[in-house]
Amino acid sequence: MSTLARFARRIFKFFLWLTAFMLFSLVLFRWVPVPATPLMLLRLAEGKQHGQEHRLYNDWVPLEKISPHLIRSAIAAEDQRFMEHYGFDFEAMKKAMDYNRKNRAGRTRGASTISQQTAKNVFLWPSRTWIRKGLEAGFTLLIEGIWGKRRIIEVYLNVIEMGPGIYGAEAASRAYFDKSAEDLSARQAALIVAAFPNPRERSPENPSRYLKNRAQKIARMARNLPEEAYPHP
Repeated sequence: MSTLARFARRIFKFFLWLTAFMLFSLVLFRWVPVPATPLMLLRLAEGKQHGQEHRLYNDWVPLEKISPHLIRSAIAAEDQRFMEHYGFDFEAMKKAMDYNRKNRAGRTRGASTISQQTAKNVFLWPSRTWIRKGLEAGFTLLIEGIWGKRRIIEVYLNVIEMGPGIYGAEAASRAYFDKSAEDLSARQAALIVAAFPNPRERSPENPSRYLKNRAQKIARMARNLPEEAYPHP
């Protein structure tokens, strides 16, 4: 067997084992809390590189221990058709494409669903490459089929970055408001969600005028969500 053939065989085996591991993790995380994500590990490495202390705050709590205000706020702000789609909101994609084509100010609008964000956070690395996007689409379909909506929102609210070294609802609630996630008020939940687009630079604890206004809008949208628009704890 030639050197090239041996190398190709090793690469094939590597990707075969990697695929098996990812599929095993996907099934396992249907019931088991996600201990860490690629982004958490990346932030940890960045902190060590710059001599900064960076702990992984991932205090996992079940969905019934998360305030319904936070669940509604997240869905109202990030993905109002969460319960209707199968991982991809094509209507939102079309609107985002139209907006980005017409907007000349340099700002772009995304259309990632909560399912897509969860798939990216749990299984993939932060980047904008087509390879990453393709893998994200595959994992989105898999978690929609294997996990279901309730599990997806539970994982999402437990692993997403909510501040410097802060991941998940319980850690954010403790850090910003000194209370458990299940005790968050509507205003506090909206402030946490308002910081989602840039959580390392926006503080729910000391909100700017922009953050307060955005939180008020999110709280209003959350109140107007119909009961069937979100999974109940």
